[in-house]
Amino acid sequence: MAADDPQSTADEPGPTEWQIGSAPAVGVGPWAAEHDGPPPDDPRYDAHLLVAGDTRNVVDAYRYWTREAIVADIDSRRHRLHVAIENFAHDANIGTVVRTANAFAVATVHIVGRRRWNRRGAMVTDRYQHLEHHDSVADLIAWAREENLKVVAVDNTPGAQSLETAELPRECVMLFGQEGPGVSADAQEQADLTVSIAQFGSTRSINAGVAAGIAMHAWIRQHADLGQAW
Repeated sequence: MAADDPQSTADEPGPTEWQIGSAPAVGVGPWAAEHDGPPPDDPRYDAHLLVAGDTRNVVDAYRYWTREAIVADIDSRRHRLHVAIENFAHDANIGTVVRTANAFAVATVHIVGRRRWNRRGAMVTDRYQHLEHHDSVADLIAWAREENLKVVAVDNTPGAQSLETAELPRECVMLFGQEGPGVSADAQEQADLTVSIAQFGSTRSINAGVAAGIAMHAWIRQHADLGQAW
């Protein structure tokens, strides 16, 4: 298992940040143009952003804050929910999963299989979300057992419990498979619980990124303190 992928460490502008071209700017301008009085004397604030403005993909409460300060604040209230997604064939949904995990203050997103993944769908949120890599499903399961976390596979397979009525463990790893094949057989065999999302149309399965968002929100509804939401 390795620490955060070095691909995510750069601070260069990314999608939706420091917009260039005809797209309208999002965020705030320089502190002097937005507020009366001198800029705050607070180590959480970024001196460059106070001068240049802040158009990053962050909530307003974090405007002008350094990335380190934002991560530290989220860390103070992250949930005990972990999310894992298999990546044995360069799955294109991982960026979306990371972005949603960030929105729900998930503890860590675990990439299982290939280390590299397409970050465009993450919309730069991987800078604020803890990421871990595991070479195999066996490595992920071993880590979860050491951390006393239940493994919850999310797939519409025979015998799965309904996500809508299942009691999800508070401390768990939600495991998602790749687009098409779904959760691998090895993962399903070792999971403590498998849940499926109710469907009513003709499609065989829901997009993996969408399914991850639905499942994470189900956990949020059962276990999160909604008073801490923005």
